[in-house]
Amino acid sequence: MSPTRSGSQDDAARPERLAAHRLRQVKILSVVGARPQFVKLAPVAAACATAGVEHVIVHTGQHYDELLSDVFFSTLQIPTPDVQLGIGSGSHAEQTGAMLTALEPVLLTHSPDWVLVYGDTNSTLAAALAAVKVHLPVAHLEAGLRSFNRRMPEEHNRVLTDHTADLLLAPTDVAASHLAREGLAERTVVVGDVMTDVLHQVAAAVTGAGPELLERFRMTARGFSVATLHRAENTDDPARLAAIIDGLAAVDHPVLLLAHPRLRAKAAEHGLRLDLGSVRVHEPLGYPDLVALVSQARGVITDSGGLQKEAFELRVPCTTVRTETEWVETVELGWNVLARPEEIAVAATRAQPAATEAAPYGDGHAAERVVEALAQT
Repeated sequence: MSPTRSGSQDDAARPERLAAHRLRQVKILSVVGARPQFVKLAPVAAACATAGVEHVIVHTGQHYDELLSDVFFSTLQIPTPDVQLGIGSGSHAEQTGAMLTALEPVLLTHSPDWVLVYGDTNSTLAAALAAVKVHLPVAHLEAGLRSFNRRMPEEHNRVLTDHTADLLLAPTDVAASHLAREGLAERTVVVGDVMTDVLHQVAAAVTGAGPELLERFRMTARGFSVATLHRAENTDDPARLAAIIDGLAAVDHPVLLLAHPRLRAKAAEHGLRLDLGSVRVHEPLGYPDLVALVSQARGVITDSGGLQKEAFELRVPCTTVRTETEWVETVELGWNVLARPEEIAVAATRAQPAATEAAPYGDGHAAERVVEALAQT
């Protein structure tokens, strides 16, 4: 059976339809814990409110730094979480185990119709496992993404979650095809990418913020790159991290490195300096500022899945410091290249790709389709 597509990609009237035709009474419990999940949660929470759907938000505390957590809720106008678990950092086993223990009584207390999990973090897998153990239906938002790199913790999290979930909300046709090959087509609905929803909304709201940000960081429009690094494969090996820093340092224009707490901790542990050559180090930014800054940049250098897409949607060339990407459309369309550490400097100074009107990640109404799928399934 082929994956189901929920709604048409050009249904611009969908929010009004959801408001006019209240969906059946359904209770959705969202579990989030990390920065990309907060961004994905924002349009889902708004769509739930529009449709009159009861929505409970549980924050595991996987990202406990204010810049990676609280500020996202305020700047993206997400309702305050109903439950704060405060799990914090730890090894994968410690963090996932603590979440499982803390989530079970929460799920039993609220007894939702759906437990909605987001992406590929430890919070995602823990919530999915906790829900199935108490016989609650699980829906996985951003289902079907595959890097095919079994060394990535995120790959295990997403594969296990997909095979646990009852409903798979795929962002793209490519993701749906991965699920079909794994025998999961009957559980799959293609809804589009919710991060595209919020990106378009935020980008429209921050169009005038560019000059102030450029002045704050002493940069010129299209004269710098924005960089982020956080994945274990890039930060845990001292030699690889040193090579990446050298690659960033060799770029022929300023590189504003928004240093994730994990990156700072690992660099200190390995005795490495981040502020070498072209690199300028800064704290992570709130999401609106990040979008505004990237829109002014000549390029992005990252290992983040979300930022690859955001760069593409803003039509800013991206250099991804990985050997694979889940968002293959960005590479196929020429706006993203995969680079080894020694290739960063050349990749980051390449020519602007050919213009494209392609929209592989949807039309900005994915969250409405998510809520509609949950209410009708």
